[in-house]
Amino acid sequence: MRLAGEVAIVTGSTSGLGKEIARMFAAEGASVVVTGRSIERGESWAAEVSERTGGDATFVRADLTDLDQCSTLVETTVARYGTLTVLVNNAVANAGDGKLLDVTSDDWATKLLVNLTSPAWLMRAAIPHMTAAGHGSIINVSSRAAERGTPGLAGYTASKGGLNALTRSVAIDYAAQGIRCNSITPGYIVHESRDADISPEKLARVQGQHLTRLVRASDVAHCCLWLASTEAEVVTGLDFPISGGSTTARGLTFG
Repeated sequence: MRLAGEVAIVTGSTSGLGKEIARMFAAEGASVVVTGRSIERGESWAAEVSERTGGDATFVRADLTDLDQCSTLVETTVARYGTLTVLVNNAVANAGDGKLLDVTSDDWATKLLVNLTSPAWLMRAAIPHMTAAGHGSIINVSSRAAERGTPGLAGYTASKGGLNALTRSVAIDYAAQGIRCNSITPGYIVHESRDADISPEKLARVQGQHLTRLVRASDVAHCCLWLASTEAEVVTGLDFPISGGSTTARGLTFG
């Protein structure tokens, strides 16, 4: 039980990668707040996590495009569990992007709001409680686009690059309070809704971007688990590419 006694918020945990992070945290003893916009999916997954792991998972609805709900999410968590020691900023906005000349002001604002500003406001709300607890681990889920040029993703790239820079800043500013802040850069993960009808050709193409195999949600969740635990208590201010080597070089293409 590597997270016994810890209280964690995992944003964007009603689907995809966030679901697996929440499940693994609960299985390792943490009290976990599942959060997202869908009440139906959130309550269902929190109940399933609790049943499957024997742990404590609860759902708190939050729309992170509303910055007031960032602080409300944290305060609701602390009211229920008495503290907050782990924050995983996993929620993401990546639709409606393009080249800089094609990005609308609304799409640009949404990318920065969800991918950079709301994680910042969640960290602002969480840090005082982590300070009071004497320790804390913040894990920001980033993207290969932050460090590797990607066509047609101007807003997304800018927001994730900013998140990486902010991660380092928070790590430096709050180390004395026992708070660590790191980021994770996943490779391509087959998503339950986005890739429900993925073609064999696309699957081969994304596999070909990796030096090893496609990344699974469990690969990233294991890294989050380690960063949240005392095993990583001397690790801060770093980015962890859990990417099958695809942040180092693009793998051989298929066909």
